[in-house]
Amino acid sequence: MTESRPAPSGTDADGGVKAVLHWYLRRSRQTLRWKLEGLTERQLRMPMTPTGTNLLGVLKHVASVEVGYFTECMGRPTSIEVPWFADDAEPNGDMYATAEESLEQVLAFADRCAAEADEAIEALDLDASGRVPWWSQPDVTLGRLLTHMVDEYARHLGHVDIVRELLDGQAGLMPGNSNLPSGHDSDDERWWSDFTGRLRQIAEQF
Repeated sequence: MTESRPAPSGTDADGGVKAVLHWYLRRSRQTLRWKLEGLTERQLRMPMTPTGTNLLGVLKHVASVEVGYFTECMGRPTSIEVPWFADDAEPNGDMYATAEESLEQVLAFADRCAAEADEAIEALDLDASGRVPWWSQPDVTLGRLLTHMVDEYARHLGHVDIVRELLDGQAGLMPGNSNLPSGHDSDDERWWSDFTGRLRQIAEQF
């Protein structure tokens, strides 16, 4: 896997609304890629829930959605094809990588999607008009789509957090900031085992 990339510049997060939203979007992308690092390709593809949630599939899905919103829905050209969104495509075709799609291809695809999305975001104003035909209120602005994609990433990062912890125990918010309790031996596996055991005992009372 590729190494973790540095977090987006902090100064971007202090700019206007567009800069702030774009900063959170880029940070979410980087956090998702970080969550994929250090695992085997088998682990990345392994479905970990009854509905098939898997890490590589989440990356393929959010990249596909992102490039569609910021290019076609904003009236901009794109060189990226997403046949898994065609009317005759199989259900959930965007939620996993086929055996013919290599890990390297999916990672490169996500990079291309992010690059085209960034180009559109940088070129357009927040109030630029777009259209999402499958939404009940299809007329949108770039600002609406930016907000939507930050929310989209947040939802799927929650899935990714849990799947990664189930795969190898790694947990944390982002590189360099786990956002987990520190001190009081909380880095010790025994501490976490005792903690979850106590929660289990409470739950069993109900």
